[in-house]
Amino acid sequence: MIPAGNAGLNSRRVRERMVERVRELGVRDARVLSALAEIERHRFVDPALASRAYDDTALPIGAGQTISQPYVVARTAELALQSVADPARARILEVGTGSGYAAAVLARLFGEVISIERVRSLQEGARAALRPLRIANLRLVSGDGAMGYAAGAPFDAIVAAAAGDEVPPSWGEQLAPAGIIVAPIGRDRQLLTVVARDARGAWLQRAIEEVRFVPLKRGTE
Repeated sequence: MIPAGNAGLNSRRVRERMVERVRELGVRDARVLSALAEIERHRFVDPALASRAYDDTALPIGAGQTISQPYVVARTAELALQSVADPARARILEVGTGSGYAAAVLARLFGEVISIERVRSLQEGARAALRPLRIANLRLVSGDGAMGYAAGAPFDAIVAAAAGDEVPPSWGEQLAPAGIIVAPIGRDRQLLTVVARDARGAWLQRAIEEVRFVPLKRGTE
């Protein structure tokens, strides 16, 4: 992670240019755009990639994983916000902490965020990057995110940063009655998808747009 003293990257103007690109791509929720403007993305990338921290692109963070494209982070958060009745009281599970950047954005928007990561080295890096921000409503846990996090259930929303062929059954079991899942689904062609129950309790899936995420893996390492 790079020093906080880098004036060029710390400039709010640099972040606002990134936010404007995200807005032009279709994210309109002012709360999401404000959260993106507040969180310094350069804190979550390798120093060698610092000059690209505010590009609207995914970047490698090690262990075969990436920090997600800012637009995708914003779009996922916006979809969750649109479906949660009271964000200030909502408990959110993020599957795949990765760099910690998306978790920091989500914590600006929801009452409580639990973020689970299966790769210990990534979680340690995320914890180090997040520590100076002192985000009281964000908790990082280690574990197999494909199994959800039963100890923290029920969740008002589960958002995933990795793509599986289908939504793991455990995620649905850990949702609150009106809860939703926002996750990429598919292997060769991934679609960002909102999953929720209808009035009769049946699961419905609504595909939003094509995306590209790392695969959802099981187990820990």
